Amino acid sequence: MAALDTSPTPPPRSTRPELETDYTLSRSAIAHFAEHGFVKLKNVLSPETIAAYEPEITGKVIELNTQDLPLAARDTYGRAFLQVANLWQDSEQVLEFVSSPRLARIAAQLLGVQSVRLYHDQALYKESGGGVTPWHADQYYWPFATDRCVTVWVPLQETPMEMGPLSFAAGSHVFEYGRDLPISDESERVLQEVLAEQDFPEFSEPYELGEVSYHLGWTFHHAPPNRTGVPRRVMTIIYVDAAMEIAEPNNRYQEADLASWMPGNRPGELISSPLNPVLY
Repeated sequence: MAALDTSPTPPPRSTRPELETDYTLSRSAIAHFAEHGFVKLKNVLSPETIAAYEPEITGKVIELNTQDLPLAARDTYGRAFLQVANLWQDSEQVLEFVSSPRLARIAAQLLGVQSVRLYHDQALYKESGGGVTPWHADQYYWPFATDRCVTVWVPLQETPMEMGPLSFAAGSHVFEYGRDLPISDESERVLQEVLAEQDFPEFSEPYELGEVSYHLGWTFHHAPPNRTGVPRRVMTIIYVDAAMEIAEPNNRYQEADLASWMPGNRPGELISSPLNPVLY
């Protein structure tokens, strides 16, 4: 990863209130999300707010990252990005960001639910030279009984096409083929072909600073390589319906997720572990 200034900077008093205030979500944005399984929203966070929290998030990624292999020695998934989850447990400042009522309320409105809980956060840093993120659907990894789960993807810098912004197969949240594929070379090959055959258009655009996207757990998405000289820094937060029932895990990844992100909960119960607080 390119050298970054990781010295923590306490957020100015003016930035925390933004994380607590409401964002005006239009009816057209809600309709777009329902139809296509994702939506991009401009000016959700100010440059000042991002600048206040990015150094702490980046510092924690560097501190907690366990990937020590060079890019060339990793598999496709490993080359896609560095990933570190539940940074909020290691930083009060990251907790402020992750627990933002502003971001959580948008999630609840898009899902059409009264309340949402945190599933987990995850920083996804695609290094300079980092490879493609293969086509996949996140909910393959999550043991949930319904599809009322959503990820907010928050770039911590402007993200041009050459940096590898997230791309979506519009409308693919209703398409069941390929939901049994983990993220891999196979998922990239198979889904690239079948999504095109089924006429799910690929939506791929750069992100402005402060622009974020929300996508459902079953919406297929991928990202191109990072061809720039700096990392693509992204923070994500996964929200679930606060009344989400936990499903019986149907693969080893879901078993691991249940143990890691919902400790003490069992299939058939409503999500309620100490790691899954209500955020809105």
